[in-house]
Amino acid sequence: MIIIYSKFFSLEPEKRERIINAALKEFARNGYEKASTNEIVKEAEISKGSLFNYFNNKKELYLFLLDYVVEVIDQIYAEVDWNETDIFKRMKAIGLVKFKIYKKFPEAFNFLKAVAHEDATEVKSEIKEIGEQIIASGFERGYQNIDFTKFRDDIDIQKTINIINWTILGFAEQQRDEVDSFEDVGLEVFDEWDDYFDIMKRCFYKEEGE
Repeated sequence: MIIIYSKFFSLEPEKRERIINAALKEFARNGYEKASTNEIVKEAEISKGSLFNYFNNKKELYLFLLDYVVEVIDQIYAEVDWNETDIFKRMKAIGLVKFKIYKKFPEAFNFLKAVAHEDATEVKSEIKEIGEQIIASGFERGYQNIDFTKFRDDIDIQKTINIINWTILGFAEQQRDEVDSFEDVGLEVFDEWDDYFDIMKRCFYKEEGE
C-alpha cells in the first residue's frame, strides 16, 4: 500500500483529507458503478490528471477508501476502556466511542453504510473479505477480558454471546437504514440501546447475591 500510494501520502494533509472526503461522499451517494470521478475532482478542487496520478483507476481509489474506513474503525477500539469487564457496560462504551467517531468522520460511515449494500461485481469480493474482517475483529476485541461469571450457570455462554452479537448487529443495521446520514444520529439512540441491554441482562445475568 505504501508503495502504491506514496504520491498521495506525500500531499499536504488538508489536500489529502479533501480528496478522501470528496471520494467518500461520491461513492456513498452513488455507489461504485455510478460514482463519477469528475464529481470527485470537482468537489476536491483538483484536476482529473492529479487524481489518477495518485490512484491508477477508480477501483484502486475505492479499495484505498475501504482501508481508510478500517483505520477509522481501529480508532474506535483504541479509545475503549478495556478494564471494564461487564459485557453490557463494555458494549455501551464501544457504542459511545463509535458515536463520537461517527460525528467526526460522517462521510466515512456514510461510505461504510453504502458499502453494506454494494453489489458491483468488480469490488464485491474485496468488500466481503474486509466486511468479514471488521465484524470478526470487532467482536474478538469487544469480548476481551469480560467477566463471564456474571452469567447464569444454566445457560450456554457461546450461544448467549451469539444472541448479544445478533442483537447489536440488528440494532446497528436498523439505525443505519433509518437515517440518510450518520450526521443525523443523536444520543437518544442510546436510550433504546439501554432498553435492549436491560432485557438481556435480566435474561442472562445471575440475580444479585447468587
